[in-house]
Amino acid sequence: MSKKKDVMAQKPAQDKATTVLHEIMSGDPVRIALSVLLGFIIGGVFMVVFDKNVIKAFEEFGVDPNYALSTVWWTVQDGYGALFSGSIINFGADNFTAAIRPFTETLRFAAPLIMAGLGVALTFRVGLFNIGATGQMMVGLAGATFVSTRLQMPIIIHMLAAVFAAVVCAMIWGMIVGVLKARTGAHEVIVTIMMNYVALSLFTYLLRQPNLLLEENGGGTPKSDNPDGTARLGLLFGPDFQVHYGLIFAILSVVLYWWLMEKSTFGFRFRMVGHNPSAARAAGIKVETTFIWALAISAGFSGLAAANQGLSVDGGLTTSIEAGIGFDAITVALLGGSRAGGVVMAGMLFGAFKAGSATMQVAGVSPEVLGVVKALIVLFIAAPPIIRAFYRLPVPSPKVFESAQKAKAAKVIK
Repeated sequence: MSKKKDVMAQKPAQDKATTVLHEIMSGDPVRIALSVLLGFIIGGVFMVVFDKNVIKAFEEFGVDPNYALSTVWWTVQDGYGALFSGSIINFGADNFTAAIRPFTETLRFAAPLIMAGLGVALTFRVGLFNIGATGQMMVGLAGATFVSTRLQMPIIIHMLAAVFAAVVCAMIWGMIVGVLKARTGAHEVIVTIMMNYVALSLFTYLLRQPNLLLEENGGGTPKSDNPDGTARLGLLFGPDFQVHYGLIFAILSVVLYWWLMEKSTFGFRFRMVGHNPSAARAAGIKVETTFIWALAISAGFSGLAAANQGLSVDGGLTTSIEAGIGFDAITVALLGGSRAGGVVMAGMLFGAFKAGSATMQVAGVSPEVLGVVKALIVLFIAAPPIIRAFYRLPVPSPKVFESAQKAKAAKVIK
């Protein structure tokens, strides 16, 4: 009898452990991590399939199969090894400064991605889809460039004024979308896409106007003057590294986003509207006004990313200064789960891609492989059944899903 009782006592404990394991394996963090892993795996396949040395080795597979298989291994190792040494640490460097410079480059590339990614993530939390980060950055760049090249101010104050101009201009651009959404019911996806083209054309026009942004003594391709030294983002760790004060703005942005979404009254309204607009309206929250503010504040984060780009340039701004950050921000927000910590990690990953792409190219790997990896990561995150089928992950049970929804609702109310 005692043995039977022991078995019966152990069964609830085993069931509880199984339930916990089920929740972990079916949760979003595990699925996102495995999506990233699968993206790298398929990226490795691309490296192998299109590598000339591998193709040549497999032509003689029957003669020396070990050589062919080892060529596959070394191709993948060299490719991702170059990514590591170009974005994290270079163990083959001559000195400590050169060894850690790749990581500082990752930080430099990650900063604008994090700031713009936070803006897109904010709209996700409100139930909106902001694809206009590119246009908002272009308008922010125009404001920052005008202040930094046409106005004279003391050091530090000039830089802060240029950053403020970028944020305000971007917020106004985002607020236009919010007003159209709230007053006319226009879909924010369509409006933001169209306004991207408007912003790009407007920025190009301003670059052609001598009294506005055009370089005074320039020629050829229209570009702006360099920002004044008083407005530039200074180097953070000295002349040996390119990382600048934009990293500080990125850190402040993360703290601001976390406080705004998790601790402030605005964040409470945003989360309520994103969770259930009808219930939020019944509770007295002005949903349309919330949309306007959400899109404006979201654009403000993109404005910070614009200031990061425009006030650190050396050689004048052109229309390519945005560098695809606006669209990468969508991926960063998706990968980060619209949470502050997640966006930081996703921004660091994509910053590492940008920092390491040059060393991968030197190693003989096409930089487009990283573009494939990024696209696949987004695809897998957007299509959970693919990941669950590939890794045979459990589907969230109805009870687990229901409890998760209740916990989410309780957190929103809290």
